[in-house]
Amino acid sequence: MLLHCNVSYYTSTFSFISSSLRRQDNADDSQDTVIRRRHNARSISLYIRHNRDLKLNKNPNESQETFVPPPPPPRRDLDGENRSKLLELSLVTRRTPQFPGSIYAQSASDADIASSLPSLRNFLGSDGDDDGESEREMIVKALEIRRKVTKEIIKESLVRKGRFGITYATNVTDRLGDFVDHVMIQAAALKRLPEFSESRFNLRARTVIEDSNFVPLVRWLKHHELSYNRIAKIICMSKGNLDSIRIMIEWLKSIHVKGEFIAVAFLRSGDNILQRNREELNEIVEYLESNGVRRDWMGYVVGRCPELLSFSMEEVKSRVDFFLKMGMNQNDFGTMVYDYPKIIGFFSFQVMEKKINYLKEFGLSTEEVGRLLAYKPHLMGCSIEERWKPLVKYFYYLGIPKEGMKRILVVKPILYCIDLEKTIAPKVRFLQEMGIPNEAIGNMLVKFPSLLTNSLYKKIRPVVSNYFLYETKMFHRMLLC
Repeated sequence: MLLHCNVSYYTSTFSFISSSLRRQDNADDSQDTVIRRRHNARSISLYIRHNRDLKLNKNPNESQETFVPPPPPPRRDLDGENRSKLLELSLVTRRTPQFPGSIYAQSASDADIASSLPSLRNFLGSDGDDDGESEREMIVKALEIRRKVTKEIIKESLVRKGRFGITYATNVTDRLGDFVDHVMIQAAALKRLPEFSESRFNLRARTVIEDSNFVPLVRWLKHHELSYNRIAKIICMSKGNLDSIRIMIEWLKSIHVKGEFIAVAFLRSGDNILQRNREELNEIVEYLESNGVRRDWMGYVVGRCPELLSFSMEEVKSRVDFFLKMGMNQNDFGTMVYDYPKIIGFFSFQVMEKKINYLKEFGLSTEEVGRLLAYKPHLMGCSIEERWKPLVKYFYYLGIPKEGMKRILVVKPILYCIDLEKTIAPKVRFLQEMGIPNEAIGNMLVKFPSLLTNSLYKKIRPVVSNYFLYETKMFHRMLLC
């Protein structure tokens, strides 16, 4: 009974569509199959199938292969806005609500999408009088839409398979520009394979994401305390080879690089860190270990000076020899690198030679400068123009000669690393307010340079106040006697 109702319903529908179309046609019966009005996709497909069945019933001797489908409607000229909307409809991934009688299907998941939307090849084809600018513009817009589709697929994979929050997945995806392009290119290349020749872009993009182990890698990197910003940067550095990231992190963990310094080692060691040979990196580590840098110190050094990983073996040897020629032994060199890892790889040779020559102007020899750097390697990180020259002028103002500055540098080199305006000047100003002349302050600093390293409010002021209180009491006792 139900089947009979359905057949009668479809028969009435076909007759109504045929009658409505024939009334609009001319007297010529050969053109009764030409569609004068564009219906939605389902009505057109049913109507064409119904007409084909009628023709076959009229001519039973005619084979099905001789049936010639109706010619496609001529391509209509659209303005730029309508072309952009139609292009976006053809590349959209999610189905949008449709009203009855709508002309274009708006989802790539429809089975009859090809019958309702024009193909991109015909849609982007330029006319003879066009110079190709409109075609290029539409291709660029198509790429932008396809890139948005790929980002949505990546975000969906993070949310569904990785169990990430929508905010976290959005933050990661928005920073994966290079990886999105890689997925888009690889998904387009999969169409050449026979098993993917008839598949949609969404399926091919999901296949690329699954084969690259992208979602498990993001989860693994987050487990190592990496922020989503650093995770995105590291993935973009890999240029699609995500397995190299896991291999490199395992190697960094083998030399005791921990926590957030794993990401620091990635981002500051150069773009070619993932392409470097592991034997070369092991050779650098073994050479530093043979010159006094312990194995358990290596993670601390590499994590705070990852530029070492971008150097060649020859450059590493030249940097080590630069300090060993200053009279250091291997133990002094190892402790110097551990105390201040930047000294081995952050500064250029020109900068280091300039600072060493400036230190020699105080009357120090090359061996004395070497011992000074081994004792306080942070001197190499101080600026000559911003730190040392203002301090030298201030010492001259206090009447300290060059020999006195040399003694201060050798005994307390930290004074050449601290801030003048915030640390040294307030303490000298306090002594001046007590009535002490500048020459006496300068002589006191030469003899006791550690005075400037003490806290003004916790050490210097209480001691001076107690001293003056003691002197006042002694003065009153003398008056009473």
